Amino acid sequence: MTGKLDPSVLSDLILSRTGASNPNLLAGPAFGEDAAAIRIDGGTLIASTDPISLAAERIGQLAVAVASNDVAAAGGRPEYLLSTVLLPDADVDRLETITGQLDAEADRLGLTIAGGHTEVVAGLERPLCSLTCLGMADRFVTTGGAAPGDRILLTKGAGIEATGVLATDFRDRLDLSADALDRATAAFDDLSVMPEAAVLAPTATAMHDPTEGGVLEGLIEMALAGGVTLAVDRDAVHVREETRAACAAVGVDPLRVLGSGALLATVDPDDASTALAALHDEGIDAVDVGRVEAGDPAVAMGGARYTDPIRDDMYALWDE
Repeated sequence: MTGKLDPSVLSDLILSRTGASNPNLLAGPAFGEDAAAIRIDGGTLIASTDPISLAAERIGQLAVAVASNDVAAAGGRPEYLLSTVLLPDADVDRLETITGQLDAEADRLGLTIAGGHTEVVAGLERPLCSLTCLGMADRFVTTGGAAPGDRILLTKGAGIEATGVLATDFRDRLDLSADALDRATAAFDDLSVMPEAAVLAPTATAMHDPTEGGVLEGLIEMALAGGVTLAVDRDAVHVREETRAACAAVGVDPLRVLGSGALLATVDPDDASTALAALHDEGIDAVDVGRVEAGDPAVAMGGARYTDPIRDDMYALWDE
């Protein structure tokens, strides 16, 4: 099955096996936490690594956004990338496309590719890009820091990454106008959460960028990591017109599909209006979608209660 590991497997075989302890590791592997925090001379280093393998058309661009978003969502200022590109064959044209995307997106976001590794690997069906991102932080922000009473904020909207992937990898399945397809494809240029993370990092109690499983899975991970209930108004979750149309065309839920481009954050209720105003002043769409409550870890939304991770609806399209 495509997707993330079962939490019990993750706990037993990954999170419990971390080598030698080091007092400078401020935050290491944990469920829902996408970045590590390391004490170094001069401050706190935030580090994260993430692979991309399924979205073939824009894999390089996506890889840069996904890796840097994890650092930004932890309160860091992304600066350096290490790029690993594994190829199924020695197709120079494909390599040129991927590295061109890596270079262009890193340059656009002001990031430096400082090293990495590239090779052909037998048995791969498609290219795989795995990027590590590094950046310094004034304040480390966790996924699991939400406290009862906090407000839940969402920037830009649900399913932004999926919108771009559907418009490229699954373009032949979308019965949409040329204008709608163009707007859907343009979602790739809106995947970075670095601007909104910089606005929210000083005051957010928790931040998380939804990826696999979309906004719903991002909320579930925040709830489970923080040991709280997130009461969410589904109608308040913004979904762009082109996202809604693309998702409807292939029968997937915009809240349960690849969600890079959005940032989830919890803030003290006294800071919520100020945070929303600051985001809007920077030209960043953002909405208040709910409240953090005491209780068993769960997301309460639309009459349902989610207590376990979900599988991204997009994976069924690749599995067909």
